[in-house]
Formats: sequence, structure tokens, C-alpha cells
Amino acid sequence: MTEAAFHPDELAAQALAGVATRRAGIRDFMPDQHRIFFAALPYLFVATSDQSGWPLATLLEGNPGFVTSPDPATLRIDSLPDTTDPAAGAIRAGAEIGILGIDLGTRRRNRANGTVSAVDAHGFSVLVRQSFGNCPQYIQRRSITKAVPAEGEAREFACLDCEHAHSLIRRADTFFVASRSRAGIGPGGGADISHRGGRPGFVRIAGDTLFIPDFPGNRYFNTLGNLIGEPRCSLLFPDFETGDLLVLQGLAAVDWSIGAAELVQGSERIWHVRVVRGWYRPRAAGLRGALLDYSPVTLRTGTWSGELNPLCAARE
Repeated sequence: MTEAAFHPDELAAQALAGVATRRAGIRDFMPDQHRIFFAALPYLFVATSDQSGWPLATLLEGNPGFVTSPDPATLRIDSLPDTTDPAAGAIRAGAEIGILGIDLGTRRRNRANGTVSAVDAHGFSVLVRQSFGNCPQYIQRRSITKAVPAEGEAREFACLDCEHAHSLIRRADTFFVASRSRAGIGPGGGADISHRGGRPGFVRIAGDTLFIPDFPGNRYFNTLGNLIGEPRCSLLFPDFETGDLLVLQGLAAVDWSIGAAELVQGSERIWHVRVVRGWYRPRAAGLRGALLDYSPVTLRTGTWSGELNPLCAARE
């Protein structure tokens, strides 16, 4: 697939960033190496949407082999969000879905986007519409182990008034963002989930708004392109030490100005999310990951310096 793999809002984001659309390594099927990669993982990060169309980011887990690929255009995932997950019930036949497979021990990652073709009591199947690999940039390497998740209720909160949420965000070097394209965008659209990484403290909190540096990536602008047309998004912050999960929903916008980019070393622009809802899920994940080392490109980035520029400050 060539630039036709990009929908109009992704092309608009590329134009705003000043990069020329180039031939993309986006396929409408999964190569065998991707199929084998997904099958070896004990976890997946998934983007879906609730009944109101708000994106939701979630983590699905299982033993290696819980993801299979019966053919190059199909993934079968034998796991579903549990009843305490905000995404419970959101994986429905016909729904858009984004999938990110990421090996935190090797920094390898692959993405697949498509639609849910079937759901049963044990899991669901996905008809893959887009498949592509991502570079290892900004992925902090971790030694992965598994623990038994706790059976507890999610603590729902409005805006960003949760002390535990503040603490996790300030310590985070990794999070995941679920987004979706606006309605009627065409065949290149759909749901998507992507990884973001940086030094601890790279996500800045100001009131109910999170400010996030956008570091150089693959130049596809899948996430920011989606946010141009559909500002609703969901962020997932995992605590790799405790298994706590923080899920947020909010409204995003991008500051493309040079002044915004200068606030964080290595950043090309700043995007921000005004949080409107969240859930804190203590020890909800079995995924654990002791930090081994930071990505070399992460170490070349900085943290926040100076004050938020007037446009950013207006969002506080």
C-alpha cells in the first residue's frame, strides 16, 4: 500500500509537520513474521470505543499463544476485558479496533487495525485492515514477569482529581494512547493505539490537562492525524511495579508552534489532553516489568523547562 493508506487527516497532520508523504510500509495483511510475533506475546494493548464513541485503551493478557493468526488477514485473541475494566463490553462484532503488540524486553512492536468480526465467551476475532511495524524508539526495555491480578473495583473519578493518578503520571516513562478517525473518513480510518515514551516526568500535569511532548517518530502521524478530526481519546498508564492501571478519557489538541516544541528538548510539538473521566484500577494487571534500561533515543530527550506558552497556559 502507498500513501492511499493514509486518511485525509493523517495527510493534514503530515502537512502541518512539514513532512512529505512517502511510501508507507502499511499492508492490508500481516506478514508471517508479524503473525508469529503476536502469537508469542503474553499481553496486547487494544483500542476500542464505548457506546458513545469515546475511545478506550485497555490491556489484554494471557499465556503466550492466546493470540493466534489462522490466516494473514485474521487475528484471534482468546481474552476479553474483565468486568472491572472500563472497556468491558466494548469489544463488539463490527466495532473498530486497534491492536499494538510490543515486546518490552526487545523493543520490537507491530500494529494491526481493523474490525471485530466475531465475539464469543472466550475472546474475539479481528479482520485486519492495516498492518505495519514500528521502530524501537522511546521503548524502555524491561524484564517481563507475570503476577496474579487483584480482584478489585475500579475507582472512577471525574476530571483529574485522583491522587494516585497524579503520582503514576509523574513517575511514568511509558503510556499508550487510543484514538479513532472521524466518521466518514474512508477506508484508511478506524481505531488505533500507539505507544509513547520519555523520561519520567515527560507528561506534565496542569489542572485537569496533560501536556505531552511529541518526539520524532515514523512520520505517519496516525495518532495526531486522528486527533485533528476526532479529539476524543483515551490514555492508559501502566505501573509496571505494582500492576496498577490508570485509564483516562479526554479531549486532545495539538500545538504545532515552534515555541511549544522548545519547551522539551527533542520535542517537535506539544499535544495536550483535557481529562474528563478516569478510572484507577489497583493491581488489575498481571504484567510486571523491572526496568533494564532506557531507550537510547529517550536519553537524548529532556524534560519540561520554562513555563507553558500562552496557548498552552490557556488550556490549564
